[in-house]
Amino acid sequence: MRTTLLGVIWLCLGLYLDALSLSGQRIETVDGEGSQAAVRGEKLLKRVRRGWMWNQFFLTEEYTGSDYQYIGKLQSDQDHGNGLVKYVLSGEGAGSIFVIDENNGDLHATRRLDREEKAFYILKATVVNKRTGQKLEPETEFTVKLHDINDNEPQFSKEVYTGSVPERSDIGTSVIQVTATDADDSMYGSSAKLVYSISQGHPYFSVDPNTGVIRTALGPGDMDREQREHYQVVIEAKDMGGQRGGLTGTTVVNITLTDVNDNPPRFTQSIYQFRVPESSKSGTPVGRIQATDRDIGKNSEMYFTIVSGDGMDMFEISTDKDTQEGVITVSKPLDYEKKPSYTVEIQVQNTQVDPRFMSAGSKDMATIRIGVEDVDEPPLFDKASYLMEVKEDAEVGVAVGSVSAMDPDGVRSMVKYSIDRRTDMDRLFNIHPGNGSVFLLKGLDREETAWHNISVIATEFNNPRQSSHVPVYIRLLDINDNAPTFATIYETFVCERTKAGQRIQTVSAVDADEPSSGHKFYFSLASEGTHRSNFTVRDNGDNTAGILTRRASYSRLHQSVYLVPVVITDGDYPMQSSTGTLTVRVCTCDRDGNIELCNTVALSSSPGLSTGALIAILLCAIILLMIVVLFTALKRQRKQEPLIISKEDVRDNVVSYNDEGGGEEDTQAFDIGALRHPDAAAALEESAKQRRDIIPTDTLLLGSRDNGDVREFINQRVLENDCNPTAPPYDSLATYAYEGAGSVAESLSSLGSASSEAEQDYHYLSDWGPRFRKLADLYGAEDSDFS
Repeated sequence: MRTTLLGVIWLCLGLYLDALSLSGQRIETVDGEGSQAAVRGEKLLKRVRRGWMWNQFFLTEEYTGSDYQYIGKLQSDQDHGNGLVKYVLSGEGAGSIFVIDENNGDLHATRRLDREEKAFYILKATVVNKRTGQKLEPETEFTVKLHDINDNEPQFSKEVYTGSVPERSDIGTSVIQVTATDADDSMYGSSAKLVYSISQGHPYFSVDPNTGVIRTALGPGDMDREQREHYQVVIEAKDMGGQRGGLTGTTVVNITLTDVNDNPPRFTQSIYQFRVPESSKSGTPVGRIQATDRDIGKNSEMYFTIVSGDGMDMFEISTDKDTQEGVITVSKPLDYEKKPSYTVEIQVQNTQVDPRFMSAGSKDMATIRIGVEDVDEPPLFDKASYLMEVKEDAEVGVAVGSVSAMDPDGVRSMVKYSIDRRTDMDRLFNIHPGNGSVFLLKGLDREETAWHNISVIATEFNNPRQSSHVPVYIRLLDINDNAPTFATIYETFVCERTKAGQRIQTVSAVDADEPSSGHKFYFSLASEGTHRSNFTVRDNGDNTAGILTRRASYSRLHQSVYLVPVVITDGDYPMQSSTGTLTVRVCTCDRDGNIELCNTVALSSSPGLSTGALIAILLCAIILLMIVVLFTALKRQRKQEPLIISKEDVRDNVVSYNDEGGGEEDTQAFDIGALRHPDAAAALEESAKQRRDIIPTDTLLLGSRDNGDVREFINQRVLENDCNPTAPPYDSLATYAYEGAGSVAESLSSLGSASSEAEQDYHYLSDWGPRFRKLADLYGAEDSDFS
């Protein structure tokens, strides 16, 4: 096949317009055997055996005509114009997008095509015999390419960009880069060649026309965040290299100037005045100082310092991290009488300084005047605490020491002294109210309490509410007023067979006193036992002594216990001494000196069992005996306790009985007739021990007694039951009570009825009042009324 002359002309025009891009396309020739050869980059084509043909067509996109768009014509060498050849098209879009006239080979596009959707289509064509359907030539593949037109405007990757740049930046500082793309063919013409420009944002910013990088266009003096912080810049991207007729796309860039520390803090006023009470404690706020900084964030953080003035040591200033205010506080106690006012100089500066814009000396100064307000203060002692010493044998009334306090206010009010009795419950000390002299009220003993801690109160005469306390520590000085004694109770024994001069015990001593030079004890045998003693005492010189035998043998049967009086003397002044008795038992020992047998009687004469111990043992025995007696008495009394102790102790009206009781005949306790006829009590007393029933009679019921007789009778019966050992058993509860008199209905008891089976007249119920009228109607009716 070969194209017609019109197709060749059309193809040559397309090749000329796109010479650079089409110079490397492939050209095919078809020989009679169907072999193909590729020739590239040749402007002059040579026909081999059977003519040559182009293997690609060109079509302009976005065709707007109403008819099918003509692409070209296919012509086969086998087509002799006799109408026997049929052209057949296949491949991408064949039959839908592309159609071919099967008779003459004209190729058309049925609709408008968009290169941005698909840039080329690959098709195949062949010719067949209409009659036989046999292919006359092999299929030939060709391409239909779409020529691009400038039908797409540039599109930015974002509709709105956000960028930032530090304030006071140099000219040309990069802010942000914007990017746009064009869907047109960048390889064909300049439809996709973009140029950037700025349409809004002059004269602060500029944009690179090729890269889209936005830069600052003004110097540091003009880009001040404190003057203007936010900018809106509009960037345009135009294709066709920016030439007239090109399409344009736009985007918005919001640019913010970030803060730099280019402004120092400034005080809102040059002089500040505050007042503070002199009673303010350390750390009490005095006032707040405010300074402003046009910067923000960390660049506005500041700190305050006191640089000079007479109150540098009395006050401190710190920074409130939340409000960036300077807080002045008291650092030392104030005294209006000493100094009524202070003046200090303070300065403020940023915590972080940018050396490009501010020097290290960028700070501000202000003056603060602080007035101290006078406050009525309590008396002030000249010491924080007092230490006094007194000998433990000091007489009552001796002065121990003195305290001193004064009113710190200008009026100098008189001060009186007293002792806080909560610290001196035993009232051992007292104080002179005028001069503060502390003296004794009672004798003291260092061995009982070596230290006494009391509190002295100083109070103003003119204002008793103003008072202060001071601790006073009183130390008792020791004197030698206690004699030494044995350090412990010694269990000493001697063997019957021993040697003269044998040491049987080593003793030591203790003393409640505490001499400054330490204890020194001397031991000796008492003078009354020297001439007849069987033992002797040897002082070792180290506050101990040895007890030695004076003969070689002792007899346990002859004498089993010996008492050795030992005199112990201390070395202090005045010298104190005491005599301790050492009990020595005689025991039978083996050859090695081990005890085999000792008299137990000797234990009772041991010095360890003192008189106090014997008294304590006796008291314990007496207490144990009293406990046994008391337990026995309580056990007896428990047998006579009533079943129900109190009204609350009913436990749901369930009573547990441990006694079987008297049975059904036990009705003596419920003899109500005795309450109505006290005269019968004498007869009842004779037969009280016998259990019987008393049937009430009319005489008993009609008998009446005054309240005094009944009350006396009840008390008598209660007394008899309490004292009578033959009283009813525990399961019988005898209750005595008197209802009183005055009821118009008299007694409602059936005990006085002559016969419970007899018919009665109930009409008298209506005379009792309206409360019994309904009852009278019920009982007064005849039996026939209910039939």
